[in-house]
Amino acid sequence: MTYSKLNLPRIPDAIAHQLETRILEGSLKPGDRLPAERELAIELGVSRPSLREAIKKLVSRELLVSRHGGGTYVTDRLEASFVDPWQQLIDQHPFLQDDVLEFRYLLEASAAELAAQRATDADLERLEQAYVRLDAAYLGDDRSAQVAADVAFHLTVAESAHNALFGHLVASVLRLLHEHVRRSLREMAVSPDTGRHLMAQHQAIRDAIVARRPDAARLAAQTHINYVRQRLSDAALSGERQQRSLRHLS
Repeated sequence: MTYSKLNLPRIPDAIAHQLETRILEGSLKPGDRLPAERELAIELGVSRPSLREAIKKLVSRELLVSRHGGGTYVTDRLEASFVDPWQQLIDQHPFLQDDVLEFRYLLEASAAELAAQRATDADLERLEQAYVRLDAAYLGDDRSAQVAADVAFHLTVAESAHNALFGHLVASVLRLLHEHVRRSLREMAVSPDTGRHLMAQHQAIRDAIVARRPDAARLAAQTHINYVRQRLSDAALSGERQQRSLRHLS
């Protein structure tokens, strides 16, 4: 009797696959530095030459970036290649802002729904921490802190969905989302009353996820985006009226 030869993976390929998995799961994020070679080799239970070969393979595929004398990092290439052209287009064509809101409506509603089904205890702890930071930011007047905390909250929800594409898609447009939230908060002129409404909406998202209520989580996310959409529309209309008044005076 003849037996077919087993196709066992080469050790460097298996290491590369393990590192890819960590990147996909989000435990290694764009910009993260890999542990020192000796430390990582011990953690994975492999030899340093095999680890070096695996890292070299991922560098050639532009998933990792090696900096001379500065370690090896997870690339942000996927994020930058998507965001850069869109950022410029949105800057030049403000009407695209509504398309961004429509995208957020679809993406974040689904992410919240999945998070309510799949979030782990660790995810829920991170979500609570993100919510607390957001609440503290809205109690202050630092607009940059509000934007950063808002984006971090929504990213945490997306990561809690445990869908590789959801997590990485939100991460890849993080800079775009950051700019959109910054503009949204600026143009909405966040008053204490608006801040209370926004926090109530974020609380509803958090509570639905914690309570494992997918439909409620989806609805809460949709309600939040619709509120932002309406406030921006009101701000744009008010701006047009002011411009019209100024033209009458000139």
